[in-house]
Amino acid sequence: MGEQQWLSFLRIGKWLLVTAIVYLIVRMKEVWWPVVDFIATALAPFLLAAFITYLLHPLVEYIHGKGMPRALAILLIYFLFFGSIGYGMYRGIPVLIAQLRELDERLPSLMNTYRQWARYIHDETSTWPMEVHTRIEAMFVQLEQAAAKAVTMAMSAAQSFIGSAATFLLIPFIVFYMLKDIDVLKKAVWYMTPKRWRGPGMAFLKDVDESLGGYIRGQLFVCAAIGLMASLGLWLAGMDYPLLLGFIIGLTNIIPYFGPLIGAIPAAILAATISLKMVIIVLIIIFALQFLEGNILSPLIVGKSVHMHPLIIMLALFAGGELAGVPGLILAVPAAAVLKVALAHWKEHYAPH
Repeated sequence: MGEQQWLSFLRIGKWLLVTAIVYLIVRMKEVWWPVVDFIATALAPFLLAAFITYLLHPLVEYIHGKGMPRALAILLIYFLFFGSIGYGMYRGIPVLIAQLRELDERLPSLMNTYRQWARYIHDETSTWPMEVHTRIEAMFVQLEQAAAKAVTMAMSAAQSFIGSAATFLLIPFIVFYMLKDIDVLKKAVWYMTPKRWRGPGMAFLKDVDESLGGYIRGQLFVCAAIGLMASLGLWLAGMDYPLLLGFIIGLTNIIPYFGPLIGAIPAAILAATISLKMVIIVLIIIFALQFLEGNILSPLIVGKSVHMHPLIIMLALFAGGELAGVPGLILAVPAAAVLKVALAHWKEHYAPH
């Protein structure tokens, strides 16, 4: 066997080993996930504060570079960011709660409409072949189970958020001190890092920032813009609960490829209880927004920051969804981008040549 063939078999063996390790990690999720969940819960305020600091730091540096004192630049960006969030919550949450309450009051009539549809479809398909009829009924059962699961997850998330609201009130203070003392934090990390890792580590973090920074900031801006435009479009169309549905559409838009489909489902279902015309209008609005996002907003604002093939992104989404559900879908692309940079650096600095 030639040397080239031996190297090829060695590469195949390494990839098979990596695949086997990943498979074992996924299969042992019940063992290690509770530990990860506990650590994530304890560190959540600090991780979220670090993420906000990461988002705001370039703006602080930009304004500071224009001649404004650093402390004043921090205070300006800090109050603009948290002030806009606070004002948006002050104005939006009461409307959102009112729409949720109204939706809850209308839920019995919506369920009655759904049962009428199910009964009509059952009667119309009763003369069809038994296998087709059975599959249609199974589809309705799965739809009911999925809806119940989605409601349970939403209620659980809301309860978790309310329960931890006091803890998350600390986040603005943590962010302020992180922005203020970011140079001290950098020096601390620098001195805690072994000397032989400092150079490759700095290069790794720089590449991760170049790959992820623009993607994350741009994606958040695009999601906010899509959510606002969806709320406005649905409101102009006369659709019920425009703010609630626009919020869902904007929130799910952060998930590549699958997010727009997930966000469109509640709007389409509610529109179906009004009229076929409203369903068509809602679908036109959603498809127009997705065309705008896919062909104008994302290429212009997000660009191709992560430099990954769509098939790799889809694989990451499936893996993230399997491991952690909706949070896994949201974090899948950033995690895959970091993993890609890590593999490139490992190959450059540590892999045998």
